[in-house]
Amino acid sequence: MALVAMPATGQPRTVEIHDRLVPTAAAVRHVALTLDACTGRYDDDLLQFLIKYRIPATIFATKKWLEANPKGVSAIKAHLDLFDVEDHGENHIPAVIGAGRKVYGIPGEPDIVHLQREVSQGARAIEALIGIAPHWYRGATAVYDAQAIDEIGRMGYKIAGFSVNADAGATLREGAIIERLTHVKDGDVIIAHMNKPASDTAEGLSVGLRKLLAQGFVFVRLDQVNLQLLPPARVASGRR
Repeated sequence: MALVAMPATGQPRTVEIHDRLVPTAAAVRHVALTLDACTGRYDDDLLQFLIKYRIPATIFATKKWLEANPKGVSAIKAHLDLFDVEDHGENHIPAVIGAGRKVYGIPGEPDIVHLQREVSQGARAIEALIGIAPHWYRGATAVYDAQAIDEIGRMGYKIAGFSVNADAGATLREGAIIERLTHVKDGDVIIAHMNKPASDTAEGLSVGLRKLLAQGFVFVRLDQVNLQLLPPARVASGRR
């Protein structure tokens, strides 16, 4: 993972965590696909594509998304050999602490108690609806401050970053998603979204991921691997 500094005028510094898979001695090239299910709907086209091509994925789901999408929950539970469900929080609130703080216009947590609830209630929803306790956490916007990072770790969760941003919050068109996936390397952690079926994410991933399969990449879930920090890269700006 890499801690990439975010601008925070007069406030504690926030970071975007970038990471990759810990290298192994295996000769095959591994890559992890992670999909955020923030709020909103269920991208059935994307999930059915992954099932058809037997592509494992780690799904970061909020309690809000899980409760609003029973069809999606049923599809995931029917294929737990492919899908690992991890904690994206209760209500998709960024893991930055302090009154009035925002990330990309989304309000953060007013205090540590609210952060604890966001993390714990998200985890409890996964246990209740999926039947497996999560071990990884990814906060809304994937931006954190030091206090939040410390508390999430104290609660027993590992923070999942990424190294390839495939769809920029489900805002990119199909061609741009495909182009980003052409740069995937051994050990990369891909982030994309499965909560916006009207976006081009399913179309872009269906082409880009098939190309990676054809190149011999093997997909893994985060419950099967460990992650390591990347060296600091740049000051982050704009949408992830």
